Amino acid sequence: MTINATVKEAGFLPASRIASIGVSEILKIGARANAMKREGKPVIILGAGEPDFDTPDHVKQAAWDAIQRGETKYTALDGTPELKKAIREKFQRENGLAYELDEITVGTGAKQILFNAMMASINPGDEVIIPTPYWTSYSDIVQICEGKPVLIACDASSGFRLTADKLEAAITPKTRWVLLNSPSNPSGTAYSASDYRPLLEVLLKHPHVWLLVDDMYEHIVYDGFRFVTPAQLEPRLKERTLTVNGVSKAYAMTGWRIGYAGGPRALIKAMAVVQSQATSCPSSVSQAASVAALNGPQDFLKERTASFEHRRDLVVSGLNAIDGLDCRVPEGAFYTFSGCAGMLGKVTPSGKTIKTDTDFCAYLLDDAHVAVVPGSAFGLSPFFRISYATSEAELKEALTRIATACARLS
Repeated sequence: MTINATVKEAGFLPASRIASIGVSEILKIGARANAMKREGKPVIILGAGEPDFDTPDHVKQAAWDAIQRGETKYTALDGTPELKKAIREKFQRENGLAYELDEITVGTGAKQILFNAMMASINPGDEVIIPTPYWTSYSDIVQICEGKPVLIACDASSGFRLTADKLEAAITPKTRWVLLNSPSNPSGTAYSASDYRPLLEVLLKHPHVWLLVDDMYEHIVYDGFRFVTPAQLEPRLKERTLTVNGVSKAYAMTGWRIGYAGGPRALIKAMAVVQSQATSCPSSVSQAASVAALNGPQDFLKERTASFEHRRDLVVSGLNAIDGLDCRVPEGAFYTFSGCAGMLGKVTPSGKTIKTDTDFCAYLLDDAHVAVVPGSAFGLSPFFRISYATSEAELKEALTRIATACARLS
C-alpha cells in the first residue's frame, strides 16, 4: 500500500514525536468533573493547580495603566528591558544571584521557558533525569523534543526527594539535564540546603550535565522552611544551571502567562531562537503587570501563605484520619500527595475492585463527587494529589465525602 493510500485510509497521522503523548490527565479529570457539574451534580474539584486568590489590585492597576499608555504593541522578543530589570533585581534581592539582562529570558508562562530550554539544547536520544513524582509536563516536553526522560522513583520514605546515590547511578554519557522542582508539584516536597548539597556534589563531578530548577512555588513554604535555589548554594554550577520561576503562583497570575528564567548567556540566546519561531514576545500588558508584581509590595505573600498553611494542616489531618490513607506533611506548594495503598483490593458498593490509584480516584469522583488526581499521572503510584487551593468550607466537605466513600468500601 502506498503512503498516500495509507494516509487516505487512516486520516490524519500525528507526528511520531507526539504519538505517545496525550492531553494532561489533570485536564481530562477537570473536564469530566466540570461536565458532571453542568449535569447538576455537586462536584468538588480539587485538581486545579492555581491559587484561589485574586491578582493583587496594584498589579491589575499597572496593567490598566499600560493599556491607557498604549503599551499594546509587540515588545522585545524575550522580555521588555523593564521586566528584565525587575527580574534581575528579584534574583539579586531574594536569591543572591547576579544576572545581566542578556542572561534573563521571559516567556509565555514557565512551561514555555521549559520547552524553549529543552528544544534549544536536546538532541535526539539525549537523556533528562526527572525524579518522580513529577509535574506531568516535564516528561512530555522532553519527549516532544526527542529526548529520553529518565524517571527516578522517589518514594515517601525519602520524602519524595532525589538522593545522591540515585542521581549518580542514573547519570550516563548521554545525560544532558537533571530537572528538579522545589517546592514540588505534586508532592509539596521542598529541598533544603542540606538536601541539595549531596546532589550538587554529584553534579560537580559530571561537567557535561546541566541543571534545570523549577522554583515556581518559592514563596509558598511553611513551618519556617528556608527556601534556597541551587545556583545560590553552589556558584560553581551557576554556568550550567537554568533557574526557572514565574508570577503565576505567588502573585495569583496564572492567566497572565508570564514565566522567566536566569541562566548562561549562550543558553538564553538559543532559547530566544526557539521563542522567535513559536510565540515571539509575551503579552505586553502582562509584562507591565509583572513588573508591578515583582517591584511592588510583597507583604501579602506571607498572609496568603499562612492561609495555605492552615488549609494544608486541615487536609493532612483529615486524610490521615481515614483508615487506609497515609499523607506526609508537605513543606510547600498547595498540594498533598497521599498514599492510598490501603484502599487497593477493596470493593466498591457496586462490586468493582479497586486495583489502582486511578480506580480509587474514579471511585471518589463517581461516589463522593470529589475530583482528585491519581499519582500515576505524576509517575508514582499508588498515591493521589489534592490541591487545597480552594475554600476551607469546600475542603471540609470534600474530606467528609472522601471519608464516607472510603468507609463504604469492603
